Amino acid sequence: MTASAFDHPILSGLLGDEEISALLSASPDLEAMGRFELALARAQATTGLIPMDAAEAISAALAAHVPDIAALRSATARDGVVVPQWVKQVRAALPEPVRPHFHFGATSQDVIDTSLILRLKTIAAILDGRLEALIAGLATLEDRFGHNRLMARTRMQDALEIEVRSRLADWRLPLERHRDRLAEIGPRLFVLQMGGAAGDRAQLGDKADEIVRLMAVELALAPSSKAWHSQRDGLFEFAGWLAQVSGSLGKIGQDAALMALAGPEHIVLSGGGGSSAMPHKSNPVAAEVLVSLARYNATLLGGMGQGLVHEQERSGAAWTLEWLVLPQMLMTAGSGLLLARKLLDAIQSLGQKSL
Repeated sequence: MTASAFDHPILSGLLGDEEISALLSASPDLEAMGRFELALARAQATTGLIPMDAAEAISAALAAHVPDIAALRSATARDGVVVPQWVKQVRAALPEPVRPHFHFGATSQDVIDTSLILRLKTIAAILDGRLEALIAGLATLEDRFGHNRLMARTRMQDALEIEVRSRLADWRLPLERHRDRLAEIGPRLFVLQMGGAAGDRAQLGDKADEIVRLMAVELALAPSSKAWHSQRDGLFEFAGWLAQVSGSLGKIGQDAALMALAGPEHIVLSGGGGSSAMPHKSNPVAAEVLVSLARYNATLLGGMGQGLVHEQERSGAAWTLEWLVLPQMLMTAGSGLLLARKLLDAIQSLGQKSL
């Protein structure tokens, strides 16, 4: 077992999500950091805070920059963040008179948080698309099997016959609400981070609001009236959404596993997992893993709750905690959505025409 099962050379076959993982890697992170700095330079040039030719030089340097990853890694061990060394590397490629204009008025947290938000916006769109596809898959199952009957179970005991569509609705409706919730969260989450050293944008003077507005437009993010360096409720709200998605998928997985236990009059799955000792078995692997992922994200959410405690104007400890926890939550939700679609595709029948 490695530090993360999501990128384990073997376990990633079960739990991996290459699309989400790629967006959490160093290359897109650094690219998004460059987008922040370019938007900052252009906005400052437009408002006259720095010369226009300085912004053009910064644009050229960022486009040509090839980061020294080894130097970034060793410097981060010292500085706690990647930005000081990265800024140093980019500045080295700039003409001497332009160097003071690069990263002017910004701080490391502005760069890192905005990079995160830019990538979260892309990830959220991916997850939303997967939810939409899952909802469509459930609608297809309802068209095929919705009129069939199965035995409802309350408190794990036989209750009364219901139509299959009733159970499918319990799977589908929360997913539809999660899409609605994500649309509601977006304006509070996809917000530019720009505050400077102490979060008050003091170096930008009376041009601060206009610079923030121009940057937000270029980056397709919302502006903020103040930097949210120590205001982490938006990230926690999104983490809660990720945990809710995983929980709803876990309910589907738990139901499917119990239905498989009850027999073919409840569900028939194709392509189940094999056993090394019992060749006759077909294990509902995808269903089981959905339960595990639901429990894992529920556990991780507590860590993001601890990350809400950002002392005073900036916290190194709480910020680092987010770096540890949030990527795991993103991978958990993403992997769950992939496995849920695999589970739905494996359903060959649900219920019976009569019991």
